[in-house]
Amino acid sequence: MPELDSSKLNKLISGSSKRNRKTRTHPMNAMKGLKESTLVSPGAKTEMLHIVSFLDELGSELEDSIELFAPNPYFRMVLHLIRGHLEAKTITPTSLIGSSHVPYATANRRLKEMIEAGLIEQRPRTKSGKSFSMHPSALLLEQWTQLSGRVKRSAETQFGGGESDADARDYFYGNSYMSAQSVPPLKVLPEPLKLAGGLRVLVHGDPTFMVMENLKRQFEQTIGTQIHQRAFSIDRLREEAKRNAERKISRYDIIALDLPWVGEFAERGMLIPIDEALDIARIDPSDFHTAGWKAAHWGGRPYGIPAQTTPELLFYRKDLFAQAGLQPPETTDELLHAAARLHNPKRGQYGIAWNAARGTALGHTVLMTMADFGQPVINLPKIAGGFETDSLADGDYRPSIDTEAGLRAAEYLMELLKYSPPDILSMSWYERVRPYAAGNVAMAYGYTLLAPYFELDETCPAYGQTGYLPHPAGPGAVPVAPVGGYVMGIPANLPPERLRAAVEALIVFTSPEAQKLYVQNGSRTNPRYSVASDPEVRRASPIFEAIDEMSWRDELQFWPRPPVPEICDIIQICGEEFHDMLRGIITPRDALRQAQARAEALMRRNGTS
Repeated sequence: MPELDSSKLNKLISGSSKRNRKTRTHPMNAMKGLKESTLVSPGAKTEMLHIVSFLDELGSELEDSIELFAPNPYFRMVLHLIRGHLEAKTITPTSLIGSSHVPYATANRRLKEMIEAGLIEQRPRTKSGKSFSMHPSALLLEQWTQLSGRVKRSAETQFGGGESDADARDYFYGNSYMSAQSVPPLKVLPEPLKLAGGLRVLVHGDPTFMVMENLKRQFEQTIGTQIHQRAFSIDRLREEAKRNAERKISRYDIIALDLPWVGEFAERGMLIPIDEALDIARIDPSDFHTAGWKAAHWGGRPYGIPAQTTPELLFYRKDLFAQAGLQPPETTDELLHAAARLHNPKRGQYGIAWNAARGTALGHTVLMTMADFGQPVINLPKIAGGFETDSLADGDYRPSIDTEAGLRAAEYLMELLKYSPPDILSMSWYERVRPYAAGNVAMAYGYTLLAPYFELDETCPAYGQTGYLPHPAGPGAVPVAPVGGYVMGIPANLPPERLRAAVEALIVFTSPEAQKLYVQNGSRTNPRYSVASDPEVRRASPIFEAIDEMSWRDELQFWPRPPVPEICDIIQICGEEFHDMLRGIITPRDALRQAQARAEALMRRNGTS
């Protein structure tokens, strides 16, 4: 997707949103101010940090109120250590001892006992190894996570009020999401990564990667070295990654790539296969949403690790549908009916917003709309649950645009045009969600990563009133949620001496612990089942539960944008021909015929058709 027009989102997550503000800012500022947000639940501070503050204050009250109560040095040092870890602050032995509230000699003995018990890890701060920073061990983090859950449940049981709607959502089938496995916080690597000049990362300028930038200090503490991150719009990102591959030595240790690019990057030898760089078991492939993990493969090998899985869904206003007596649309006909009912241009109200800007934006819409009618853009073999993509590396495929299903998709887009805002033909990625967030459209097709536009702004008409659906299906087809997002991979021209450290950083960035941290700080993408089942993540947004259900129903699919090397050019072709169709310059059949001819010529030049 193109560069994030971030001023609106930036204001939302900084807690000072103003409606309809259109000032453009650089994407690297997109998620600035997030740590002070009061809109993101539970904010940048995790529930565990709230528990730390509660226990710290409770301990102080007990010690100050009752003379015979003596400070517990273990408890005090653990509180200080956990707080420092969560806030990415360097904790030294001296500061830890100072937090104990007991004499130095006593605190020093207790500190040594905690180190011997495996609760604290020491990491050298200097080359001499005489100075250390102190960090909670994996054992301590696990025990503290369990304690935090018990303290929270106990407080809710003893002091909680009546059951609210939010409370009710925490329960299912007589059980509680609190009983689900909670993903612990990030833990520091035992040894800092040794990388001359620090870790260099190339990413897309979207909210999830901007969360990483905002959390840079915490990630630097985790991996033990500086992080230098560059963010580009989607087209510039692809060009920079291609230029980097032509260099003798890569400028980046890790690069992000859009899922459809995997085939091109793999075929051109631009990436190191992930199973060559590391033991795949270390990243737990079974924990990734199936579609996102499969999309990272080419020729049976993974070339990246999913960093964000963000399907394109249908966002719809539950309150407007209820007022009109409409049911959530499951088919394209039902969607058109709802769009017609809710379309009232005289009152500035429109039925639906979508990607219709010429080129890449509309091209994606064309491919996904064809998928709504059961038609992939190339002739993939049909299998149970979708279409087979495992043999794409064999090169035995050709365009499949000018078909009857393709015609139905084209005619559907022409119908959508009737119920769209007047500027729809220049509307792309973020522009389609803004009018939805502002209450000017009743429905919008959009990636989940765009949800912060309306999920974080309490003044937004769509706030708390949005439902999430897979794409409604055309006749004879099934609902599909086309998977988008990014994987992170390692450039093939990375110097060998940097490879090990790059692998360790890549594992950290794509870990469940990191993914949960992104969500807590505003991201609405997630590639892992374990993160989606985390109680805090579930409470952050209904999106995660909705996506999880779609994944189990096998509705998350990546075949609508098959990762063949020619896919970017095919998308561009469709975006040009169908834009002429929507403008009335050519007919739907002409658009299909011309797009088919151009795509076939492209593949003949590449020797794949």
